[in-house]
This record gives sequence, C-alpha cells and structure tokens, in this order.
Amino acid sequence: MAKIKVIIKRPDEQFGHVTWISDSLENLQKTVGGYIETISIDDHELVLIVNEEGKLRNMPYNFSALCSAHIYNVYVEWREQLFGTVIVCGTCLTKDTFEDIPIDFNEWKALLCEWGN
Repeated sequence: MAKIKVIIKRPDEQFGHVTWISDSLENLQKTVGGYIETISIDDHELVLIVNEEGKLRNMPYNFSALCSAHIYNVYVEWREQLFGTVIVCGTCLTKDTFEDIPIDFNEWKALLCEWGN
C-alpha cells in the first residue's frame, strides 16, 4: 500500500490537518465512515474524498466547496455542501489513483476562506 500526503478536515476543525495515510480503498472508507465519493476541484487539481451518504446519514456539516468542471466543453461552477470527514488530496489524471495534495496548508486555508468557510 502506498501512503499519500493529504489534509483531513473533520467537521469540528477549522482547517483540518496534514497527515500521511494509506491510499487503500478500505482505509479511505474507514476515514470517511462509509462508501466514498470523489469531488474534483479542477481549478486547483484537488480531489475531495467524502462519504457518499454523509448528508443522508445526518453527518455533521463540514464546509461548502466551490466546484468547477468542463462538461461537454462548457465551464460549469456549483457549490457543494460537504458532510462528515473530508480527505483532500491530488489526483492522477492518467490513472484512477490518488496523489499527494498539490497545494500547501496555507493555500488550503486561503481556499476555505475564499469559499466562505
């Protein structure tokens, strides 16, 4: 199992914390408390890994992210409310794998503030 450098943000933390975790599916599911869903933040080459049923299971609100993507050559932005623990990492565009987070912690804090959290 490979280890990746991530930011884990729990609902009770203002900005979260940097750590190294195993990128195995089982460990990612254990960290978020269930099946995972990924949300891409294309502008920053980030991936947010969340519990796909976080809101349905009444997990505590964590933060809102401004998401963006090119869909059928149209640039689209939307606000995504996230519940429960969130893992923030990078993604490998050529494979279905997760990578070390591509921004430093201060950039992450600024991004959360920019999103209004």
